[in-house]
Amino acid sequence: MQVLPVMVADMDAEWRPRHAQSINVLAGRKLQYVRLGHAVVLTFTGGAEVVIESTARLTGPHGRVDVEPGEHPSDALATLLGDVVRSVRTRDTGELELGFGSGAQLLVEVDAEFESWAVAGPGGVLVVCLAGGELAVWGDAPRP
Repeated sequence: MQVLPVMVADMDAEWRPRHAQSINVLAGRKLQYVRLGHAVVLTFTGGAEVVIESTARLTGPHGRVDVEPGEHPSDALATLLGDVVRSVRTRDTGELELGFGSGAQLLVEVDAEFESWAVAGPGGVLVVCLAGGELAVWGDAPRP
């Protein structure tokens, strides 16, 4: 039996405009685990996670690879295991950008109809990219 992560919205979430912002809960953390499936889950040191539910583009020394969650997702993200996050931000349009110490870049795209990605960190920090790129933020995440 496969268990899929479920996110439940709480009415205490704060809606944030689409201004580019940093998500500091990931900076300096090492990627420890990649789980592939209908959602791709990246688990980092200190309990931080990124859940990817839309197309992501990984750009590294060997070129660009599109990673799509689903029945047969690409295992290209496994090349990032052990790599450290050097930069994290959201674009004005809602995409999530992660830069790694190796020079690799991961860009998670926005879906017009569904949640695209989520970042969960220690202390209850949760940032969810809703349909169309709007961000909902719970906990002590940085303000734009």
